[in-house]
Amino acid sequence: MMRTLATAGRVLQQLRHDPRSIALMLVAPSLLVGLFAWLFADQDGVFDRFGGAILALFPFIVMFLITSITTLRERRSGTLERLMTTPLGKADFILGYALAFGLMAVLQAVITVAFSVYVCGLNVDGPLWQLGLVAVVNAVLGTALGLLASAFASTEFQAVQFMPLLVFPQIILGGLFMPRDEMPDVLYAISDWLPLSHAIDAIQAVTAGDEGWDVGAPVLIVAAFAAAFLVLAPLTLRRRTP
Repeated sequence: MMRTLATAGRVLQQLRHDPRSIALMLVAPSLLVGLFAWLFADQDGVFDRFGGAILALFPFIVMFLITSITTLRERRSGTLERLMTTPLGKADFILGYALAFGLMAVLQAVITVAFSVYVCGLNVDGPLWQLGLVAVVNAVLGTALGLLASAFASTEFQAVQFMPLLVFPQIILGGLFMPRDEMPDVLYAISDWLPLSHAIDAIQAVTAGDEGWDVGAPVLIVAAFAAAFLVLAPLTLRRRTP
């Protein structure tokens, strides 16, 4: 646990000296949500209909990109090899990164939800804390998937190339463009195995004012996917030593 906390502290210290990454994580999702709201400002009900799904989408993508590229940079710079000569294990490395970026995800969720509701005017029938919780879990999902993807990439460009494979199908089948229950049966079955589908379901349930298992079930599914990715990431993490 101490090694994990030390790794998380080191990552946060590095982020403190990287204002561009901080801005990308904390500000970019709100700006993208604001751009979407502005685009459909003259069309009543459009932002309320799609705003929840957008709120799930942008933090997920941003955290995936930042986490995968930053973790990969550790390997390419030789930092991971040096750390592996110490008692630090692969699980400590992954969990430390997950903890650090998870804290950033909490800040990101608070800022993005507040901006969406109080500035962009997103109508939410459910409690705001539930919307924030779903946003945090969704951002952590992006973090966990980014950590897993970074284990298979050798360069930053390869990490970005994972987006068409791991992210775009989830966007297309997640219910943003078409309600999932209106999809062909095969595509609906596939979407059930994509975590972003359940993240969008959870946020839409909160914005619609649903309660109980309608909100809790998709949140638990997303959390289970995130936990599974964090378990797999140390198993697939490779050292750069030939």
